Amino acid sequence: MKIKKIFIKTFFILISSQFLFNFSKANAANEIKIIYGIFSRTIEVNSLKKFAEEGHSTKQLKKILKATGSPDEEIRSVLNKDFEIPITVASKLVYSEIGNVFLTRLSSIIHTPKADDTRTGVLALRASVIQGINIGNGKINLIKFFEGYPTKTVILDVNALSKVMNKVESISELLDFFTNSPLEKIKTN
Repeated sequence: MKIKKIFIKTFFILISSQFLFNFSKANAANEIKIIYGIFSRTIEVNSLKKFAEEGHSTKQLKKILKATGSPDEEIRSVLNKDFEIPITVASKLVYSEIGNVFLTRLSSIIHTPKADDTRTGVLALRASVIQGINIGNGKINLIKFFEGYPTKTVILDVNALSKVMNKVESISELLDFFTNSPLEKIKTN
């Protein structure tokens, strides 16, 4: 009888611990769905990562890269550009007023497949930034950003990106503006 009670208690503890302590691993982005008007193309994050690191690309990625009109080396440079930022500073930035405005605007360009509101997009972007910095051990680049995105598919809306890009001359200028200016102010606070 005593063995039966011990068995039942042990069984109950094992079953309940699975529910209480078994945290499922957060999804990471496997693919980026690029939407341009009514057309869309999907590329795998791993193929983009391989291109960024080694310069090798799949046929589908070559077509997409060719459509950008930018040289491969420039695209690789943008993909590999590391930004060193302590996770505490990044947290302050993504929860600040400037961060909220930036992430809200960015959520119209990069968002989850079923994002019905900007709040969901902003939350996913925050998670992606923090997880990307974690993956990069204090550094983040676009590949780590996508690897940290909390859904399997990331939507990249080219029409929304074009509207933003019309206001700046290059992606590099956009990255420099948003990473250098606000960060210096936050680092000193």
